[in-house]
Amino acid sequence: MSNNPSKTNLSKTWFITGTSSGFGRAMTEKLLARGDRVAATLRKAAALDDLKARHGDRLWVAALDVTDTDAVRSVLDRAFAELGRIDVVVNNAGYGLFGAGEELGDDQIRHQIDTNLIGSIQVIRATLPHLRAQGGGRILQVSSEGGQIAYPNFSLYHATKWGIEGFIEAVAQEVAPFHIEFTIAEPGPSRTDFGRGLVTAPTMEVYDDTPAGDVRRAIASGAFAVKGDPDKMAQAMIDCVEISPAPRRLVMGSSSFTGIRAALVGRIAALDAQKDIALSTDADD
Repeated sequence: MSNNPSKTNLSKTWFITGTSSGFGRAMTEKLLARGDRVAATLRKAAALDDLKARHGDRLWVAALDVTDTDAVRSVLDRAFAELGRIDVVVNNAGYGLFGAGEELGDDQIRHQIDTNLIGSIQVIRATLPHLRAQGGGRILQVSSEGGQIAYPNFSLYHATKWGIEGFIEAVAQEVAPFHIEFTIAEPGPSRTDFGRGLVTAPTMEVYDDTPAGDVRRAIASGAFAVKGDPDKMAQAMIDCVEISPAPRRLVMGSSSFTGIRAALVGRIAALDAQKDIALSTDADD
């Protein structure tokens, strides 16, 4: 198949977490408008009443907090049982924790990991038996440019995004024989309500004149560049499902492309500089 998505594809059924706002809501609206079916989950199901009234049975809605592993399994089992084949699972639920690593509370750390990392892992794990049984499917993991680069003051957020990307790199190899494919979506800063949803920690004065303080001031003043168009990004994620084989990563936004490329080039240069050390530490046969 060409890497250009077709505009004449048959309708699909999608399962999407975190659909109350942001990318999840935008994707749900776009998919329903084009005639697809969507199984949408969110913590408060009533937030989609307007779409349910408009689209009827093509929108299946369930309340779900992805930190509840038993509920994740139950909701996914019910969605597949009631809808039959689900072509694409979009793992989108998550939020940002904002604060220097030392400033964060233990409960904040646990909840960030439980939501962004463990929650995402458990959605994937609960999905795999169904995709195997139906002969394959796609999983689209919404990550971030923050899965390959890092900003000060987002340490735990980055830990979850780097973590889920590593998990997928391994699992994608494990399930490839079952025709299950993954794409990791890596949007840069976008004009969603992500910033308003940030959970913050009490600040420590000692970090005021550090890179963490610089990021805090940039975000507070509006100087932190946010160029991404969430509508275009949502459409790019939908379109990538038509590309075969599935791209392992989908980078979106000029800042994401620039930042990730610079980070990768820098890491390659640092790796090459250590080649002699690396080769010298093999065992002598």
